[in-house]
Amino acid sequence: MAFNAHRLVRSRLGLAVALLTLCIVGPASADRSPVTPEQLKEYDAAFMAMVKKGDLLFHGDPTTIKQMGVNLSSTGMACAMCHPMASDTHPGSFPKFQASVGKFSTLRDMINWCIEKPNQGEQIDPESEAMKALETYIYWSNSGSVLDTGKY
Repeated sequence: MAFNAHRLVRSRLGLAVALLTLCIVGPASADRSPVTPEQLKEYDAAFMAMVKKGDLLFHGDPTTIKQMGVNLSSTGMACAMCHPMASDTHPGSFPKFQASVGKFSTLRDMINWCIEKPNQGEQIDPESEAMKALETYIYWSNSGSVLDTGKY
């Protein structure tokens, strides 16, 4: 492969122009308006409300299960019976290839697998409020955990 000085000059020139433009214009300014303390309180309250729903579902609260119209188990088991406080759920390791199920899976896939297989419940819509609540509770319960994609 022959050395192409013209291409090298063009690529360095292009890089220089891009860097200069970035310095003059600045990075893309998507909605960067500061979040107010009041907004943060609202966001936190909405998040924690979802965590609480997920906690109730995860621990098998019959009222919440009925309100959300899901059947998480026909065996009387709750998620927390195998995963106390959402332990051993490793949400930070998803998405990953799951050898045990023979496919690439997301956390939502694995929640539905657990509901359907060991608990003999009915899969829930991945976009439903119940799924989002379960997922939010699991992530919240594991906050501070090290993310180690694909390890578990």
